Amino acid sequence: MSDLDKTVQIDLFTKMLTIRRFEERVVQEFNAGNLPGVVHSYIGEEAIAVGVCAHLGVEDRVNSHHRGHGHCIAKGADMRRMMAEIYGKKTGYCKGKGGSMHIADFKIGMLGADGIVGAGLPIAVGAALAAKLEGKGKVAVVFFGDGACQEGEFHESLNLAGIWKLPIIFVCENNLYGVNTHQEYALAAREISRMPRAYGISTTVEDGNDVEAVFHAAKNAVAHCRAGNGPSFLEFKTYRWHKHFLSAFLADLRPREELETWKARCPVECYQQKLTKSGVLNQSEMEGINRKIMDQVQAAVAFALESPYPAPEDALADVFSA
Repeated sequence: MSDLDKTVQIDLFTKMLTIRRFEERVVQEFNAGNLPGVVHSYIGEEAIAVGVCAHLGVEDRVNSHHRGHGHCIAKGADMRRMMAEIYGKKTGYCKGKGGSMHIADFKIGMLGADGIVGAGLPIAVGAALAAKLEGKGKVAVVFFGDGACQEGEFHESLNLAGIWKLPIIFVCENNLYGVNTHQEYALAAREISRMPRAYGISTTVEDGNDVEAVFHAAKNAVAHCRAGNGPSFLEFKTYRWHKHFLSAFLADLRPREELETWKARCPVECYQQKLTKSGVLNQSEMEGINRKIMDQVQAAVAFALESPYPAPEDALADVFSA
């Protein structure tokens, strides 16, 4: 049973499925040789972006990371402009200059993503400081992986957020691996949750494949921050289905049986089964939602294909130097 309203449940499912279908198409386009650069797929982790962003408004600011398409969609980004950016087209969010890893839309509070592991953490701390100074109850959220917890910026950011009692939610998407290295070989603390607690930060660990568990944990964390009680740290256990990034030159050394075990816990499929079993949605309604999403994704690809590439002289536009 669920304590969530039916409309909330349908919205959570729809957004997760939207991320899944968008990412599947991006993978398809990349494998066909249609996309420049590299792609870090978010497939398998959809519940985290959706469950957290369900509690955020346009004025709340979000920082993402190199695996950030899901965060953009959950925050309300336009899939057409996202796809155009991934294609390197002028109609993309960054006019084709940012690519897959650097999509930003300040109008919806998406401050962008970073190709450098952990780089979004101090940026989000700055956004949280701004929110505190503005005094309007806004919060900042930063998404990062377990690999970022080994970086210096991680500890600096936790420390400052704790000292200044900033309204920031640290969201660790713990998919267990930094590229191909399991965290048990790279994390002296053994458990990520021990580190934020050492800085006096309220910390919660949840199943990142259960969208309702994520939803409730995020609801509490956001309320905690909006009330002026300082930062919160959410660790969600999850697993990415694809290797670190899509490339023929990178091997995936994770155990096949481990991957299959996590695929059986697919956040989208499991939630679909839950909603069907509880009578929230029937099979026909599910298919209708899927068709609508597939049409939207196809429209995004068509928009990208029809859009022009940047002109050579555009290379010097929107370039700033201090």
